[in-house]
Amino acid sequence: MSLSQAEVKKVSNLARLHLTEAEEEAFAPQLSAILDYFEQLKELDTENVEPTTRAIDVNNITREDVQSTYEDRESLLNVAPERDDDFFQVPKILA
Repeated sequence: MSLSQAEVKKVSNLARLHLTEAEEEAFAPQLSAILDYFEQLKELDTENVEPTTRAIDVNNITREDVQSTYEDRESLLNVAPERDDDFFQVPKILA
């Protein structure tokens, strides 16, 4: 499938992209190659292939949250840029 420069211009207009004439010329063969690849993919038999969102199976590795108290609280507070008694002082973000 070969896209003309006019077709690239129409698609870029629909996508609200502002391309120069040089870009339209450059993108025409690139987009044509992409569309040719999709044509090749159409030939694959996907009848018994289950739909998926990923090419590989991904599992989250999780652990149970366990609350623990940090014993040296004072050393953490001492390295804070600003401190207000036993708390970190941070910039105000809401009026």
